[in-house]
Amino acid sequence: MTNLALGTNEIEFWNGVAADRWVTHQAELDARIAVYGRAAIDALRPVAGERVLDVGCGCGDTVLTLAERVGAAGRVVGLDVSRRMLERARERARGATHVDLALEDAAVYRPSEPFDAICSRFGVMFFAKPVAAFANLRSTLRPGGRMAFVCWRAIAENPWAAVPLGAALSVVPPPPPAPEGAPGPFAFADEARVRAVLGEAGFADVTVTPFDAPMLLGETLEAALRYASEMGPAARLMSDLSPADSARVMAALEAALAPHGPRVALTGAVWVVSARRPD
Repeated sequence: MTNLALGTNEIEFWNGVAADRWVTHQAELDARIAVYGRAAIDALRPVAGERVLDVGCGCGDTVLTLAERVGAAGRVVGLDVSRRMLERARERARGATHVDLALEDAAVYRPSEPFDAICSRFGVMFFAKPVAAFANLRSTLRPGGRMAFVCWRAIAENPWAAVPLGAALSVVPPPPPAPEGAPGPFAFADEARVRAVLGEAGFADVTVTPFDAPMLLGETLEAALRYASEMGPAARLMSDLSPADSARVMAALEAALAPHGPRVALTGAVWVVSARRPD
């Protein structure tokens, strides 16, 4: 990666503890958000023989699904900035000769030939300069090529994140507010911003559709507590706490999640976004 356009903090984050946790719990974590990835892929409608780019492919779950859709006559290229997660993706894609995986920042990636389509499951909200990044992605498409991705709506519409975060904030002070439009999981919560960014980046026929589905935090309260303390907004808030404060947050999390148990599933709300490169 010759240009850290994604933002140094995000690249460091996805090559640190977050990557280790994703790789360790890959099957469990992919299962939690598989429904949202399917929504993006269904909106994209890949067909046999197509060449597809997967942005932020992580441990390879969506890459493998896309590879099934395009078949051996097609090709899927998965990009991610996390070396550890790509290693896991390569293990899972071993033997799939029509899959390529690359440690690349999609904001500056230049393919050897254009793609028919671009797909992403929660991989496009972390660009430091989103208009430039999406303009670059548009340039990787053939004329008329299409794109579909999913991104989280507002945190208030996402109890899976809001409930644990609220519990943590009842114990510890909030971090300094991020600048408006800063990269992060909820950077594209505002539909108007999504449309504006894609329009400025040169995409046409932009559609933004709400989609809700249950997000399983854990089959048991104990599993839900582990997830909430290791992944998501509350986990980021807890990353630098003292042991005493961490224990207090865990108690608050248990009190907040227990009423939703014993199987803890809370709503996840996303935008399913589609667009195309003009002919």
